[in-house]
Amino acid sequence: MFRLWRKDLSSFLTSLRRVLSRPRMLALLPALCLLAYFLAGELALILVALTLPVVLMLVAETRDEALSPPRPRDAVTGLGLRDSLERSLDHALHLEEVTPRKTACLMVQIDDFDVFIDRYGQAAGDNVLARTATRLHRMLRDGDQVCKTGPAVFGISIAPVTQLDLEEMIQMAARLQTEVEEPLSLDATTVYVSCSIGFCLGARSPGPTGSDLVTATQTALSEAMRFAPSAIRSFSTDMRKRQQSRSILADEVAAALESDQFLPFFQPQVSCDTGLVTGFEALARWCHPDRGIISPAEFLPVVEQSGQMERLGDVMLVQALTALRRWDDLGLKVPQVGVNFATEELRNPRLMEKVRWQLDRFGLTPDRLSVEVLETVVAASPEDVVSRNINSLAAMGCRIDLDDFGTGHASISSIRRFSVERLKIDRSFVMKVDRDIEQQRMVSAILTMAERLGLATLAEGVETQGEHAMLAQLGCDHVQGYEIARPMPFDQTAEWIRLYHAGLIEAPKFGRGTGTGPTG
Repeated sequence: MFRLWRKDLSSFLTSLRRVLSRPRMLALLPALCLLAYFLAGELALILVALTLPVVLMLVAETRDEALSPPRPRDAVTGLGLRDSLERSLDHALHLEEVTPRKTACLMVQIDDFDVFIDRYGQAAGDNVLARTATRLHRMLRDGDQVCKTGPAVFGISIAPVTQLDLEEMIQMAARLQTEVEEPLSLDATTVYVSCSIGFCLGARSPGPTGSDLVTATQTALSEAMRFAPSAIRSFSTDMRKRQQSRSILADEVAAALESDQFLPFFQPQVSCDTGLVTGFEALARWCHPDRGIISPAEFLPVVEQSGQMERLGDVMLVQALTALRRWDDLGLKVPQVGVNFATEELRNPRLMEKVRWQLDRFGLTPDRLSVEVLETVVAASPEDVVSRNINSLAAMGCRIDLDDFGTGHASISSIRRFSVERLKIDRSFVMKVDRDIEQQRMVSAILTMAERLGLATLAEGVETQGEHAMLAQLGCDHVQGYEIARPMPFDQTAEWIRLYHAGLIEAPKFGRGTGTGPTG
């Protein structure tokens, strides 16, 4: 009997809700107010006038929620997805129109997340994503919303506030970046990730909807990723125009290779003991006549898919050796230049003959050329031709550098089999090495192994003086990174070398005897 009564009551309430939530019920509001006044006076009129609109709103909202299906969420972080972000921003933009409050959208992407997954596994990657979501929540207000908008991308809707300008957004992005980049403990191992951030103020959105604001923020994030790691960029209309003009076709790549649009940008490498420049690495850049500088992240996939990696390698080799010859002619001491050799080049059975001919053409000895080979190539290359080419280049006198060491799981035997002369320690081991004892121990282990094997070492991605100093104290031979200089076109190298060497007199000394390494 009780169950039947409950069922009848539920049915009655549902019917009442359906009736009350119809728009035509608004027409009865004046009549109900007059009826209340006629029956019970002014007090009843006031009560009905105040409570009835609230009841109608609650009923309508309950009905909408009942009809709306639950929105999907990310399985790992539990966060809403892009549609939730757009809905939140729709509401925020509406408030921005009718009030003096302002909103914004940010997107945070973990740099090189695919590399992290390859090294530590999917479970570790999920752990990092979940903890990154928690960190972002911790840094934001209750009204702000964090959503998952990509494999390693988080979108943030900023609840409308009275004061919000470009400077405050840059400061907010920097705080979020610092929080995300704090060390993470993972199975008794400390790991580091970095992140890049794009953002767009609501007032700068190219359209009135949340979708427009999200798209603009994605554009800003794409621009930040061009300058990753740890880059921050704000959206501008010019940025969208540049991005739209970057659609690259294979025939454009072929034409660019023929018209010398691909040029090397040179990043210096310096000795930790003397501070002197010990070489440059040649990094490919596409100098497009209309689009400006196009980064490798944008053009390398197209070059690879079109089968033109070996042609690009030939261009980089010739221009790198040209640079060496010109530095010599200018009286500048640059001992060597490093050139990255792709797998396609290393499979060429005539590679050694080609390199020897180019060295002879420029009158350079083989020791002036450093052949940089990715650790992943060494770890996964059973092919005799690859091994023969690398060893032949080493026998000829070229230096063999093992690039991104620590990411490709090359064994000690393969390092010896490929006649490697120097290990380039990957940036992931260098990050915050001056602050983290675990990073110091990891680098110390790599340096000890290299010393026992008779190999030189170079640390990549050095971004602070603290990292530089600690690496020198630990015994690293060479460093390379933004703390020294960003990659630059050849025309800027001569002046940079002169200014750098002139400043060595007053520069801090980072030799091994200047401090103590890690303890424990």
